[in-house]
Amino acid sequence: MAGMAGSLGEFLQEQRQHAQLSLRQLADRAGVSNPYLSQIERGLRRPSADVLQQIAKGLRISAEALYVRAGLLDHAEGISTVEDAVLSDAALSDRQKRVLLDLYQTFRTESMPDTGEG
Repeated sequence: MAGMAGSLGEFLQEQRQHAQLSLRQLADRAGVSNPYLSQIERGLRRPSADVLQQIAKGLRISAEALYVRAGLLDHAEGISTVEDAVLSDAALSDRQKRVLLDLYQTFRTESMPDTGEG
């Protein structure tokens, strides 16, 4: 559990810094206390799914990305690495994320008929 919690904490800290948010700013956005968020980032506390969802909203990233990092959701349960990467990228706006995912799905759909020839 410590490895998974540490991985989650490191990921949260990385995403928070990428979003140029202080610990206090993210705590306010997520509706959690500053000390609690600090403990999560340091791997000392394991947050519930509800808290992870609040933090994801504060960071404007996919809650599923945090669930996978926290070990609450198996990566094989339908989360593609491409989608996960796009949704968890704090540098992209919501619009940019939608456009990238739509484009990705279009390319996947177009390449599906290629089974059987070649």
